Amino acid sequence: MRRRAIARLTAVLATVALLAPMRVPDAAGAPARYEAENATVSQGAVESNHAGYSGSGFVNGTNATGSYVEWTVNAASAGNADLAIRYANGTTANRPMDVAVNGTVVSAGRAFGGTGAWTTWATSTLTAAVNAGANTIRLTATTSTGGPNLDYLDVDMGGTPNPGTPVQANGQLKVCGTKLCNQHGQPIQLRGMSSHGLQWYHQCLSTGSLNALAQDWKADVLRISMYIQEGGYETNPRLFTDRVHNLIEQATSRGMYAIVDWHMLSPGDPHHNLARAKTFFTEIAQRHNGKNNLLYEIANEPNGVSWARIKSYAENLIPVIRQNDSDTPILVGTRAWSSLGVSDGASETEIVNSPVNASNIMYTFHFYAASHGSEYLSTLSRAADRLPIFVTEFGTQTASGDGGNNFTRSQQYLDLMASKKISWTNWNYSDDSRSGAVFKGGTCPNGPWTGTGPLKPAGVWVRERTMTPDDFPAG
Repeated sequence: MRRRAIARLTAVLATVALLAPMRVPDAAGAPARYEAENATVSQGAVESNHAGYSGSGFVNGTNATGSYVEWTVNAASAGNADLAIRYANGTTANRPMDVAVNGTVVSAGRAFGGTGAWTTWATSTLTAAVNAGANTIRLTATTSTGGPNLDYLDVDMGGTPNPGTPVQANGQLKVCGTKLCNQHGQPIQLRGMSSHGLQWYHQCLSTGSLNALAQDWKADVLRISMYIQEGGYETNPRLFTDRVHNLIEQATSRGMYAIVDWHMLSPGDPHHNLARAKTFFTEIAQRHNGKNNLLYEIANEPNGVSWARIKSYAENLIPVIRQNDSDTPILVGTRAWSSLGVSDGASETEIVNSPVNASNIMYTFHFYAASHGSEYLSTLSRAADRLPIFVTEFGTQTASGDGGNNFTRSQQYLDLMASKKISWTNWNYSDDSRSGAVFKGGTCPNGPWTGTGPLKPAGVWVRERTMTPDDFPAG
């Protein structure tokens, strides 16, 4: 990554296709090695002036955004492959690169930090899904400083078998202790996206966008947010119930779980909508009780009322649902905009001391990382050790769903949720003008939907974390 003579720089600007790719072994085999000097190189050169490399050399890319190295990888079968990238970076600055598989970025701006010297080599490993047959794996520099020196790519098909869709892997969910468990009784974590209000952004839930959510984002779950007021359900119950029916079918056909979100917000007392909720959930449960991919969220964000009032609502509604559906987990909103009471100066203790009298239920928690700091994070951590918690809504920005992103705090939440297997959905999968809507304005209804091009910064960030391969345990 040093300065080169003009003649040399001119020579390496062309794309160079080198030797034929190696074959990836069968799933039981050892990792296959793909030397960088045998790859397709754009804006770079093969060199051998720094010791410690494998093969006949390494690729030294031009200091330019867009310089890349691309390998062709042949897989015996579809599945998840562990990709180990060996590199050296003799500077003290990060040299980030996008990692793309078959044209889809699976790790955006992946860090390749300093290794101490150009002769000191390190390995960065990630897991990504590959297809049976030929696959392209491309590393592209995302800044004007270019990428690191690249030595080789190791591809291991033996580490993580492809379990199929999330629903194929896990089947009917149930609450076991403080965890959400799959059909084998093993705790799992679901990750996915929440829609925006169906009265405003139904056009963002098209065939193309839902295909992208399931296949490009590799989401496990879609939260179907149906507002009750604000131009929602109460204005036309038939229209909005039918929209929910359709979206349940859309999620089911793609192998995703679906959260049916009764998105009450204002007024904040869920009893205001109890009769409507009984009507709605009775129909939903009657039609879909044979499915194994649903969760019912019965009160989005209760506010301005006590926990006792919320508990009373749940204990009135849950028996109505259970008359028609005995198996689907039910998610109960918590006090003060589903903050477990923190936004009202309370805590999870009120729920621990007086839980809802029902089985196979979880309690919801919502946070917005730029507004909700250590007190909220600590509450979530404590609560998850005593209560089954599902984070059905969070954002990387302020509680308004707008403003600057706090990705550092957001990652602290995601790390905690991963360690305790707390499932989550991010707000929101639309092209709303706010920073929390993942798509840029004008994306809906026609896309494009895949990759990072149509996404705002929050969308790029959460997509990468949604598509990280799942760790779904078998029985």
